[in-house]
Amino acid sequence: MSINSQAFHQLLSKQGVDFFVGVPDSTLKDFCGYITDHLPPNQHIIVANEGGAIALASGYHLATQKIPVVYMQNSGLGNAVNPLISLADPLVYSIPMILLIGWRGEPGVKDEPQHVKQGLITLPMLDALQIPYAVLDNNMSNIENSIQQAIIYTRDKNAPYALVVRKNLFEKYVSTKIPTVQLLLQREQAIGIIGDTLNPMDIVVSTTGVTSRELFEYREARNQGHEQDFLTVGSMGHASQIALGIALNKSTRQVYCLDGDGAAIMHLGSMAIIGAQKPINFKHILFNNGVHESVGNQPTVGMQIDFQGIARSCGYKTVLMADNEVSLRAQIISLQEATGPAFLEIRVAPGHRSDLGRPTTSPQENKQFLSNFLIQ
Repeated sequence: MSINSQAFHQLLSKQGVDFFVGVPDSTLKDFCGYITDHLPPNQHIIVANEGGAIALASGYHLATQKIPVVYMQNSGLGNAVNPLISLADPLVYSIPMILLIGWRGEPGVKDEPQHVKQGLITLPMLDALQIPYAVLDNNMSNIENSIQQAIIYTRDKNAPYALVVRKNLFEKYVSTKIPTVQLLLQREQAIGIIGDTLNPMDIVVSTTGVTSRELFEYREARNQGHEQDFLTVGSMGHASQIALGIALNKSTRQVYCLDGDGAAIMHLGSMAIIGAQKPINFKHILFNNGVHESVGNQPTVGMQIDFQGIARSCGYKTVLMADNEVSLRAQIISLQEATGPAFLEIRVAPGHRSDLGRPTTSPQENKQFLSNFLIQ
């Protein structure tokens, strides 16, 4: 039996916990949707990455002396390690906080390949960080006891405590505040237009989540192989640096990075490195729909910031934008002809097909197909 997000929030609120910060996660999406709907913006902040969430929570505690909640998928624990041990740890500033961690890849639970290793090491990582934890079950009495234990520990030790959340713990909650974007262009449609214009020797690196799934299905629908593509099924925010590494060492081939707004924001400094390296064959395509679509459509700041201005400031030589089929077809030709690094922001509507599949090849097979393609 799943638990109610409102009831879970009330248990925390009863203990004086009223500030939440983090990066959306599919395991926590129902709870994240609830607090998005019911908390004011200054009490729930979606940040760029998990390390930033630890830092923001630390500032909150310094200003209020209250205990914050930092939520994340367990894959984000890696991003959070540095500030956890060099900022929040009792041997440094001793900052209390509750970590709410979605446990993807839990041993014995079927999951995607990119989550398997992280699932195996989630609890050992917390042990290594010397962060005590409780794994929540679907018994509200046990959850209340775990929250009380977390509060007592954080207040007594001035240190982090983790609550680990299994898949399907929270009952379904549909947010009423999912951002609406008045755009007709769908990302899958845009991927098709781009794919149809690629040359046979071009290389594509696609970001994590739905984008890679749609690229895979594009190839399947056209009976094409997958050797041109690197599907970054994990490692959120790092697709552009993978593409940069390839572009710098395959300078006679065009390299396209299919990025997302949430992923790009997570490691925005990567654009500065791309601009500084000046790879003439690097084509950066960013799909901006203003949400973390793969993990419940929680909002990003993608529609509030000037990606094109950022690209220019970082040294991209060509900067373009499209928000409909006509402009995309024109801009993708301009992108192909441009000297890189070149940037194209494509504004698309949130959403994807309900029957969208997942890659049927393994990450190791994907790597081998691409490796063989790259030596041609």
